[in-house]
Order: sequence, then C-alpha cells, then structure tokens
Amino acid sequence: MGWKGSLGFGTIAVAFAAFILVATWEPFAAGATVPPPARTYRAEIIRDEFGVPHIYGRTDADVAYGVAVAHAQDDFFTLQDVVAMSKGRYGAIAGAEGARVDYVFHLLDARGTAEREFAKLPADTQALFHAYAAGLNQYAAAHPGEVKLARLFPVNGVDVAAGFALRQPFFFGLDAVIGPLVEGEPLRPEFGPAIPGQPASFPGDAPAIMAPQRGAPPSSRRPPLPQGEDGALSGSNAFAVTPGKSGGPTILVSNSHQPWRGGVAWYELVVESGEGWHFAGANFPGSPFPFLGHNRDLGWTNTVNRADLIDVYRLELDSSGTRYRLDGRWLPLQSRTVILPVRFGPITLPIPRTIHRSVHGPVIRNAQGAFAIRYAGIGRLGQLDAYYRLNKARTLAQWEAVLARMDIPSTNFIYGDRQGNIAFVYNAAIPDRAPAANWRGVLPGNSAALIWRGPVAYDRLPRIVNPASGWLYNANNQPYSAAGRGSDLDPGNFPPEMGIELTMTNRAYRAARLLEQSGRIDRRRLEEIKYDTGYERVGYVAHMFNQINALDLSDDPELARARRLLNRWDFTSDNVGRADALSLLLLREWMSAQYQNRIEQPDPRAELAAAVHHLKTHFNRLDPPMSELLRLRQGPGPNSVDLPFDGGSDTLRAATMWDVDADGRLAVRHGDSFIQWVEWQPGQRVSSRSVQPFGAATTRPRSMHFADQSTLFVQHRLKPVRFWREDVLANAASRQVVANAPR
Repeated sequence: MGWKGSLGFGTIAVAFAAFILVATWEPFAAGATVPPPARTYRAEIIRDEFGVPHIYGRTDADVAYGVAVAHAQDDFFTLQDVVAMSKGRYGAIAGAEGARVDYVFHLLDARGTAEREFAKLPADTQALFHAYAAGLNQYAAAHPGEVKLARLFPVNGVDVAAGFALRQPFFFGLDAVIGPLVEGEPLRPEFGPAIPGQPASFPGDAPAIMAPQRGAPPSSRRPPLPQGEDGALSGSNAFAVTPGKSGGPTILVSNSHQPWRGGVAWYELVVESGEGWHFAGANFPGSPFPFLGHNRDLGWTNTVNRADLIDVYRLELDSSGTRYRLDGRWLPLQSRTVILPVRFGPITLPIPRTIHRSVHGPVIRNAQGAFAIRYAGIGRLGQLDAYYRLNKARTLAQWEAVLARMDIPSTNFIYGDRQGNIAFVYNAAIPDRAPAANWRGVLPGNSAALIWRGPVAYDRLPRIVNPASGWLYNANNQPYSAAGRGSDLDPGNFPPEMGIELTMTNRAYRAARLLEQSGRIDRRRLEEIKYDTGYERVGYVAHMFNQINALDLSDDPELARARRLLNRWDFTSDNVGRADALSLLLLREWMSAQYQNRIEQPDPRAELAAAVHHLKTHFNRLDPPMSELLRLRQGPGPNSVDLPFDGGSDTLRAATMWDVDADGRLAVRHGDSFIQWVEWQPGQRVSSRSVQPFGAATTRPRSMHFADQSTLFVQHRLKPVRFWREDVLANAASRQVVANAPR
C-alpha cells in the first residue's frame, strides 16, 4: 500500500475520531444532575371535554408532581426546551439562537442564584419544586423516544428554579438593555448619556445574543428567547368590576396577551389538594403552580408594566482591564470562561465566551468599555414562594401581605374576590434610588452610593382598592389611568426617580373611554368592551396618519389611491371595513416603534408602499376582506385549523404579532391568548369561563385537543371552567392515576 496510502487512512481515522468527539462531547461535558429527594407521589389527572387537566392529590407536592406529568403529556416538546434553558444547554437543541439564551443564562448567573437561594425557601415550597421535577423525570424515563437531548434528565428542584432566575427579568425588558450593549447598538432613549460627551451608542463586535426569532411550523417551533411577552411588543388587558357596578357579581377578567406557542405560552389547568390548594388558572412551561386565575375566594390577573427597573453603569477600568474603580479603590473584575454548546447540523461545537461581573451586577464589555447592569430582583428567588402563597390566600389582606414582600419583581395585579372587593396594584420592585442622580441615563460606576440595595416599600407603590367608580382596568398603561375621573391616582404623589411609566396604549385610551361612558357594566357590556376592535385617533395612530397625509404622492397613483382608501377607514379592525387590511399592515410598525422606544421611526412612504405591494401581490387588490388576510392557523396535521381572525396590533381584541406565510396570509402568533372570566355572584360559589387560541395539546397534532378551542376563540365565545370536582366528573373525557416509587 505504501506510506502515502497508510497516511491517508490514518488521516481519515483521525478525522473520523475528531468528528465523533465533536458530535458527542456535549452531553458528557454537561454532567449529570442529582435527582430530587426520593419520595413517593400520587396524583389523579381528570381531563374535561376540552382536555384541560384537573390535577388532584393528597398533598400540594402530589399535585405539583401531577402538574408536570399532565403538562408533559400535552407539550413535552416545549418543556424540554425550558429545561435546556435552565441548564444552559439550549444551544445544543436550537443552535445559535439557543446559544444566545445560554449566554444570558451564564451572564445573569441563573444557576448560581438558584443554588444560593433555593435552600432559603420554605420547606413546602422546595418540596413543590422537587415534586414537579420528579414528574418531568418520570415522563422522560417512560418516553425516551421523545427526549431531544442526552442527559437532559433527571432534573431537580434547583434546576426548575434556575429557569425562573433566567426568565424573570425579561418580563420588564432586560433584553432591551443586554441586546444593544452586546451588539454595539444604541440603547433605548431613556438610557441616553448621563455624562456630557458620553455616547449613548456603544459600538463593538461582540456577538448578538438577543436577535428576534422568526416563526416556524409547530413541528419545529422553538420558544422565543426568555422574554416577557415576546420581547417589547407586550400587551395584556385586565378588568375588575364591583357588584354595585355590575348589578350582580364581582367580575374579574383576565385577558393576557402572550405568544401562542413556546416557553411563555399559557397552559390551562385546575389544581386541588387535601391541603387546601384549589386553584383554576394557567402557568408557563416549567412552573409547578398557576401564575394567574382564581381560587374559591379570590382571584387576580396580571399585565406587564414598564417601570424603570434596570440601571446601567459605565465602569472605569485600569490599564490591564481586570480591575474597576469604586470609591477610590480598585476592585477585581470577576471573569470566567463558559462553554456555549452550539448545534450545527449533526454536531455541537463548544464555543467559549468570557462572562464578567462587578458588585453592581453582570458586566458587558465592548469597544467603548465595560458596562454593568443592575435590575430589580437581582440575585433573588422569592417569587417562587410568593406565587405559591398567592394561590392559597383567602382574603384581600392575606393576598396583599404576600405582595408586600416585594418578591415578585414586576407586573401589575388586578384583583377581585367574593366579598365584592376589587384592587389594582402597580407591583414593581422599584429600586430605592437616591433622588439626585440621572437614573434615566448611563450612570458612573465608580460610586457605591449609586448601587441601590433593595426596592422601595410596598406602601409607596401606586395602588387602588375599591374605587368609587366601581371598576378598574389596565392595558399596559400608566397607573394614573385605572379607575376613572375622581378615582384615579395623582402622578404628583410619586417621585420621578421611581421611573413609573407615563405612556398610554391605544387599548388604554379605548378602555378608559368606554368604561367611563358606561352606566351599568354587566357581563354583556364588559364583553363588548373586551372584544372592542377600535382605535382612537391619538398618539402613534394620529402620528401615522399625519405622516402619510403629508406625503407627496403625485408621482405614484397607486400609493395615492391607497391613501384615499386609508382616509376612509372607520378606525375599527372588525373584518368589515374595506380599509381594515391596509390599516392592519400599517399600524403595527408605528405601534411597535412607540412601545419599544425605538430611535428610528417608520418611513411612511416605505411602509405604505410595502403594504400596497403585499396586498396587490397576494390578493390583487388593495381592499381584500381583512378576514382573508389575518388568520388563526394551527397545523399541519389531521386536526389543523385555518380560521379568520379579527382585531389589531393594539386593540382590546388583540392580534399583536404574526408570521407572514407563503400565501401572504398573516398567521397570528401573539395577541389575545388565555382568557378567563370569573364571577362571584352574591351567596353563590365562584364560577368561571375561559378559552385558549388552540387547545390543551398544542404540539400534539394527532390529539383532538390540538386546536379544539379555536372556533370558540375566533367567535368570541368562552367555555366553562370545571372548577368543582362534581362538575369535572360529570364532564370528564378521561381519568388517570399517576404515581412513582422511590428509588
């Protein structure tokens, strides 16, 4: 054969060995997780006619175990992504997009936070998380063919807690700070220069970590980055009405706007234990308890608020770049190298990245220097216990006592109960800042006086209980419009360093006006308001019209014709008007620019031309029925659906974000999501109704519950919540007892 032939085979062998090493290193490098403490769990899972699981157990831990099993039966696909995120291994599943999440996992020290804080939680809360982990482990062991990543299981309660540590700050916009700093792009305007001459833009060549993710077919969809409501395009509505105003019951309406698939999509469930835990609502993948809903006595819902909960500091480094100055002393910049697994086809490459940290918090370095980030709830995990206690609260006083701990870093709460109480709490762990500094800019990092240690006291937050108006609402707007004239809060009572937002969404303008104009707000009237598709010609809506009407379109008759059509629009997205489709395509960009505080604004001519091109290309007309353009689509598969949808990007009936399919239709993926309507009639037990865009089993195309709620959803109809056991038994589609045995 000769030496050349031998060398050739040797090279091939070495290359093959290298390929095997690269293809298999990640699961072994990840190591094995210690399983949760050995314990026997037993739960009963009864599914109602829509497949919604009702989980029963002797103890709360038994129920949490059953929650994991039931959710895995419906959506193990997404649960695994969430578990991979909680271990810093998502890049091994989702490639570069997943590696961005893993970078943030390490940057925020999510694992370290979980390991430090989990042991401080009450024993019953720890038990809840270990039980949930045991349920995931059992399902994974019983269905090895569904497991995406080797050695992803077992998990324990600390792993589940790490997922909370990763995701919680993205509900108040941390991605809008990390992304620009890493990518070298301008920060939002509120993070403009605090020091004369200091740039607001930080160019650099660091890798992008928070790029937006396009949609994909359900079979290959991955959850979005760990953002709150799909990044900055957040939205939710919430309403509460007293018995005196409704003419009968206390009414609480939860109208959350979340992505319809992925790691922050709602999963509906009802839980009941022998220890008094009885709650109907919804959670996110990776949680052992609901985040919103109701028990027998009270309920609440949430909307995202946008208080200033994040501060950015520019560090002064020494010539070596390894130390930073603080109060005249040089302190070591903590640095460590992490390995990000990045999947490329059949192999996963190890990509090293250096993570930095100062006493302020995580640090990002770029060509302009080093910038530290400090955010509400940093290094804390009290919310794991707080939500559990809220689930079991029985009175308004008990419920508020939990919120007063300030363990839940952000989100507004709208509350109602069987006693007729309603409440609005602008819940936010607002940093207790000194009033002198420019907290809306980039702060100097060399003064310890600017490093706040905790939040303001609960009694300093905006809060309204039982307003004279008899109603409360929030639509991601300032807290000074919540209860109507005579009942609203005075913004002058809250200092500017608290950073409370002063913005109004179109939904807020509409809700406030419609509620103010209403006499009795009974079920029928509140349904009209909740499903309203109108726009007010104020704010960004008026700005868009003014810009488009100022264009000289004499050189383009088609654009001029489109503008005339737009000016005849009736300002509703109800699938009736001839200009509904055109306005739908246009308004979203102006809404997005306002909500994200974008420096670069939409180009009115370019946006009008793009909308015209889209409609002419796919419909051969400027005025197709909006119902042909905007669609609710779930598929492919034997239970797929393709239905018309209504509403707009910022209407009370919301269709916030969509994917543009090959046929030019807009497949909604974010907007009205889990809706729950709760009523406490005087002298009667609580009752509620709900609906989801698709069904209980959104990643199981062969399941009858893949999309069985979609028709109800598009028709503005709700289904009954089978809260009481006798009711679910009378309407049970299946019953199952699940149990494990200790090792």
